Amino acid sequence: MNRHVCILNPAASVKGVKEQVVEGKTPEITIEQARTLLDAVDTGHVVGLRDRAILATLAYTACRAGALAKLRLSDFQDDGTQYVLRFQEKGGKSREIPVRHDLEGFILAYVDAAGIAGEGKDTPLFRASNGRTRKLTANAMTSKRICELVKRRLKDAGLPSRLSPHTFRVTAITDLLSQGIPFEDLQYLAGHAEPRTTGLYDRRQKKVTRNIVERISI
Repeated sequence: MNRHVCILNPAASVKGVKEQVVEGKTPEITIEQARTLLDAVDTGHVVGLRDRAILATLAYTACRAGALAKLRLSDFQDDGTQYVLRFQEKGGKSREIPVRHDLEGFILAYVDAAGIAGEGKDTPLFRASNGRTRKLTANAMTSKRICELVKRRLKDAGLPSRLSPHTFRVTAITDLLSQGIPFEDLQYLAGHAEPRTTGLYDRRQKKVTRNIVERISI
């Protein structure tokens, strides 16, 4: 008796909100692999000192290769209590990240060996090298050269070639989240405008282990 009271369903054309969980595609570097990479660098010359400082900056600040390439000598400074690095990010934004003690030592060792401590504030912090001569030029490292450097050092250390400068951002964010660091602090560390972007770097409990696929009963 109650059929056809409402000929059309008023909610039929309303689409529900789709929940979509997206994980970034960038692979992470393990803590052990990162330590192996840093330890494998020959620091007996200025290029090795530079490369170790670059790798450590990527690892300990979660910066982008592009922001690292823009660093000038004046961006590495002592604020009276600690050294900081001032990164120029996308959209003209800047942020200051404290420099942990081992990274401070790596950068100071490189700056001393490069002989650039007394140069102008616009001097590139990380300079390109001239081929295999192990001599630095006056030009800044480009983001492309930094990527090539990381790939070369990964190969030398016998580590997977699929890793990249961006893998350090994944590892740093995941590691600090696992330690209970507030999400908003990591959003600032990564230089993200939206918290959702930072979430793409979270790899906690999002892995399919080999133990799982070995149990497929085919």
